[in-house]
Amino acid sequence: MPSSATVPGEGMTRGPLLTFFSLTFAVTWTCWFAAGAISHGNEAAAPALAILTEALFLLGTFAPGLVGLALTQLGEGRAATGALFGRIFHWRVGARWYVFAVGYMPAIKLSAALVHRVVTGAWPRFGQEAWYVMAAAIVISTWVQAGEEIGWRGYALPRLSDRFGLAPASVILGMIWATWHLPLFLVPGADTFGQSFPLYLLQVTALSVAMAWLYWRTDGSLLLVMLLHAAVNNTKDIVPSAVPGARNPLALSTSLVAWITVALLWIAAAYFLVRMRKGNVPRGEIVNGERNEIQTAESRSSLR
Repeated sequence: MPSSATVPGEGMTRGPLLTFFSLTFAVTWTCWFAAGAISHGNEAAAPALAILTEALFLLGTFAPGLVGLALTQLGEGRAATGALFGRIFHWRVGARWYVFAVGYMPAIKLSAALVHRVVTGAWPRFGQEAWYVMAAAIVISTWVQAGEEIGWRGYALPRLSDRFGLAPASVILGMIWATWHLPLFLVPGADTFGQSFPLYLLQVTALSVAMAWLYWRTDGSLLLVMLLHAAVNNTKDIVPSAVPGARNPLALSTSLVAWITVALLWIAAAYFLVRMRKGNVPRGEIVNGERNEIQTAESRSSLR
């Protein structure tokens, strides 16, 4: 008699992923556009409105993680939800992965500055933030990234990987992840308002590849991709790429630093894609502190 047991991910339908992406976009975009509508033209708004605006923005930001946890609970039960959440605390990985997570974006940005110097004969403008301020911001904001990373890398990436393979999944997820941010290019007052969304799409897709590679190499550590996410957010302006006064989010950026940065990110992404072509991110349970993962033989050999 054929066994009824299946490997997690086999026979996966489009349903859970479509539900995840649909709900995530619906909740986030509703919250962000509502926050923008409330705050627009109300710089001196009442404290209650300011609190409501911030609450809506945060709810939208945390939507991927909340939706991912809810769907896991409904579809797979408490043990699977606990396993997904537990990946936040998967910290026992090699020190080199912490160095990579913290240093990847600064290395890209400083390399972009060097290329700019070689190409133009002049150094680009450098940011003025002190290193210890950036370091403190990374430590504090790493935990905030759980609101996104539980959903993007914890829930969506393994399912996309089961269906398409890890390398294609990292690119697909990157394009979706970048598009999820689109309201922030359209809502006045947002940090990226008016900046080039096409450039951002290229940048975030390349970063998604790096994050998938890190997630794979650390055996599914959400903590490490949260750390990388926080480091990107807080060190990207070591050499700023934003164009002051930009107002057309559909236009291509005029910043040479921005295009050099994207080129370097994709050079690195090409390496990661080659390395991940036979990889698959693990899915399993955490029982009594032990991780019980199911991986393909090809994936295990690639990790060595």
